[in-house]
Amino acid sequence: MITFLRIRPADRISDLGAATRRREGTTVVELPGAEHVSQALAGGILAVVSDSSDPAPGYVVDPGAALALAESGVAGWRITIVHDDDAVEAVLDALARSQACFLRTGRSSVPAASALCSMPGIPARVSVYANDVDEAVEAVAAGAADLLLRDWDTERIGALRTALDGRLVERTAFPLGVTYDELISQLSPEAAAVQLHLTDASGAARPRYDWAPGKAEAPAVPEHRISLEWSDERWVTGAAPDALSGASPDIRMILERSLDGHRPSVEEMTRLLGARGNDVDATAYVADQLRQVRNGDKVSYVVNRNINYTNQCYFKCGFCAFSKGPRSLNLRGDPYLLDIEEIVDRSQEAWDKGATEVTLQGGIHPGFTGEFYLDVVKRIKARIPGMHIHGFTPLEVWQGAETLGIGVEPFLARLKDAGLGTLPGTAAEILDDDVRRTLCPDKIRTSQWSFVMETAHRLGIRATSTIMFGHMDRPRNWANHFQVIRTIQARTGGFTEMVPLPFVHMGAPIFLRGRSRMGPTWDEVVLVHAVARIAFDGLIDNIQASWVKLGVRGAQRLLAAGCNDLGGTLMNENISRAAGASHGEEMTAVELSRAIAGAGREPVLRNTLYHPLGVTTHDIT
Repeated sequence: MITFLRIRPADRISDLGAATRRREGTTVVELPGAEHVSQALAGGILAVVSDSSDPAPGYVVDPGAALALAESGVAGWRITIVHDDDAVEAVLDALARSQACFLRTGRSSVPAASALCSMPGIPARVSVYANDVDEAVEAVAAGAADLLLRDWDTERIGALRTALDGRLVERTAFPLGVTYDELISQLSPEAAAVQLHLTDASGAARPRYDWAPGKAEAPAVPEHRISLEWSDERWVTGAAPDALSGASPDIRMILERSLDGHRPSVEEMTRLLGARGNDVDATAYVADQLRQVRNGDKVSYVVNRNINYTNQCYFKCGFCAFSKGPRSLNLRGDPYLLDIEEIVDRSQEAWDKGATEVTLQGGIHPGFTGEFYLDVVKRIKARIPGMHIHGFTPLEVWQGAETLGIGVEPFLARLKDAGLGTLPGTAAEILDDDVRRTLCPDKIRTSQWSFVMETAHRLGIRATSTIMFGHMDRPRNWANHFQVIRTIQARTGGFTEMVPLPFVHMGAPIFLRGRSRMGPTWDEVVLVHAVARIAFDGLIDNIQASWVKLGVRGAQRLLAAGCNDLGGTLMNENISRAAGASHGEEMTAVELSRAIAGAGREPVLRNTLYHPLGVTTHDIT
């Protein structure tokens, strides 16, 4: 892999100038000192400086200054050392002791710099300016692994990618792989926010498109491929390689084994979830092959209604723009709490419109006890015996049991006896406690979520599974999450589907505080859905694409990446809208059916448990 950085040296920069550079593609400005660092950050780009005495996100310094920075606690991933042919030992000592990420050199000195970086214990990559494609290719052949590109346009970068056989990834001021905790602990809040906004889950630079989950525009995916990593003419108009022919050797090996029935390990899932470019297309191809075997061309949907019965919640999840405290009238919408009669009336309205399922989810109101959940189920079933109740997350179950002073199992048994049909798999977010400790610190942990699900399954209450991704998480966290779900499913067989839920960032508190990314990239959306199909092959047959998060056209494209379900009609889904999603709160059955047919698939109306129903969409108004 060869990384590159779009960088602009300057003596000074203004907020407006930085914003202009960002629109042109630049992610980093190199300054002599820290005087204009704040202006660069205000304009949305990072700054590196050559004066080690000034506070800055990153440094490009001589060996002595690098040692001083390291001794003061500056992490090596923030340091670039300037190579000096006449001070080999000093450069090597600084590289070893600072663990600097890059060694910058001139083109004629690339071989000598490469020799130093090849020493055991040296993580640095040789970094060099290149003015054109030939210079860049020559530098790489001589040992450079990082290219500094000034004023290169999209098409020239596309030509370079072609010349390097696709081995090209864009970085920002820092190398790939810097963790969230490292960013937050090392950088100023302003610099950390800019880095998060500029990057994807692997720490590479985000593609330059405006699309994000929840936005009104559809992803501008090329017609003949599904990866949207690049925007040059070669990529947009060219077709993806056939089948697995364009995949990297290690990706190809994992995918070939998957086609032979071997589910990938956590390490292999991590590799697939961090795939780029042609590897994304290859992963989607394999997911689509497995989907064809399990589901054929049938794509299902359910007629249902979401009832979010309260937006008041005493939990403080960083991603949630839906919940409101009782005094937070200044936030989006007023606090509300539906009474049980209103919940039943809305369920009746849904039944009258042809719904077979009502989904019950809401905040954890400070006045709730387990009796509230029991009463809701009893009242709905008393009026509408045929309605399937899909309700209450593992968090709600845990809290309900706790407030009644009983165990999870007897509480779930009471809910089942009252008429609860299935549990939604939300409140999962990322089932990796390294993430949960920051993202939702007061919520139940992975083990507790899993305990509720296994208990429910043992009682005959089936459930959906979800993953909410694209905020502060990384591919390894996603792989760990999938492994948790696989472990439970191997024990119980109780999950009916996997529903990836891309993070909608616009109104989320963690984003507004500068502490999250702008949701997943399109390629990350593709990969999480595709790898879900591959990871759960033979365990969970149904992978759903959320039209609420992605829009209809985005969801349609994912039908070619392993998905076989478009979810439900919803009727008043509020949670995504509260986070800033532009997509509607409801789709009719006819609209969902037409969307499926428009993607070349056969629409199938189902119930919550994925049993096909003998009703056509034309019978439903």
